[in-house]
Amino acid sequence: MKTTYTFLCLLWLVTPVYAQTEFPFESARPLYVGARALGMGNAFTAVADDATAGFWNPAGLIQWQGVKLFGVNKFYNREDYGFDPKGVGYSYRGYSLFWGNKIAIGVDSGVPDFNYYSIARQFGPYLAAGLSLKFKRRHPSDVYQFFGYQTNYDLGLLFKPRPNLKFGCLAQNLEGYGIQWLTLGTAYRYTDYKFSVDVALSIDGATPELYIGVEWDRFSIVPIRAGFSNGAFTAGIGGIWKSVHINYAHIFEKPSASDFIALAISFQ
Repeated sequence: MKTTYTFLCLLWLVTPVYAQTEFPFESARPLYVGARALGMGNAFTAVADDATAGFWNPAGLIQWQGVKLFGVNKFYNREDYGFDPKGVGYSYRGYSLFWGNKIAIGVDSGVPDFNYYSIARQFGPYLAAGLSLKFKRRHPSDVYQFFGYQTNYDLGLLFKPRPNLKFGCLAQNLEGYGIQWLTLGTAYRYTDYKFSVDVALSIDGATPELYIGVEWDRFSIVPIRAGFSNGAFTAGIGGIWKSVHINYAHIFEKPSASDFIALAISFQ
C-alpha cells in the first residue's frame, strides 16, 4: 500500500498543469502515432519494434525482417479533431527503409501534415542507428506532395545489452537548426510484462515530459496495455491473428477522451 501511495504521489508531482493549446502531434513529434504506443502511454522510444518505429525511433526498424505496414484512425469524437497516421517499413538483414505520413484535421493550427522517410542500420549485435527526414506539406495543394516546404530530421539510437533490456534515444529537430527535443527511453521485459519509460527533455527549456507504459501479454493473442502520457492516463488492448494485429487505445484527454484503432500487417 505504501509503495502504491508513493507511486501516485510521484505521478502527481511530475504531472504538468493541463492548459494545452496545441496537441503534441501537431508538430513533427511521434506522440499519438500507433494505438499500441498510445495504449502504453506514448512510452515507445526504446520499444519501437513495429512499423511505427519510423516515427518513434528509426533505429528500431532493424528489430524485424520483411515488410510491415500499419494505419491508425481516431474513430470516436472526430468533431474534436482527426488524426490518422499510416506507414510501411522494409527490413532486410541489417538495413531498413520506411515511409510514413501523419495528418491531423480540425485543429487550430490548420492541417499539420508530415511525410517521414527513414533509414536504419545495425552496428554489431547490440547497437543500431537511424535517421528520419520529415517534410511538412502545404494545405491546400493541387498536387500530391512527396516532400514538402519544410524539412526537419530525427536521429535515433537503440542499444540492447540484454535480450530483455533496451535503451533508446531520439534527438528531434522540429524547426530551424539543431536539436529541440531529446527523448531518452528504456524498456524492460519481465516474464509476461513489458515496462517502458520515456523522458523527453526540451533543449529550449520547456517543461520535461514523462511517459510510462506497461504491456501484459499473458495471453499472447490478446495483449493488454496501460500508461501515463505526461498527465493523461491511457489504456489499450490488442488482438493478434497470425500476421495481422488490431490494436485499440483510449486516452483520457482534457476536456474529453479519445479512441483510436489501428491495423498492422506483416509479411516475412
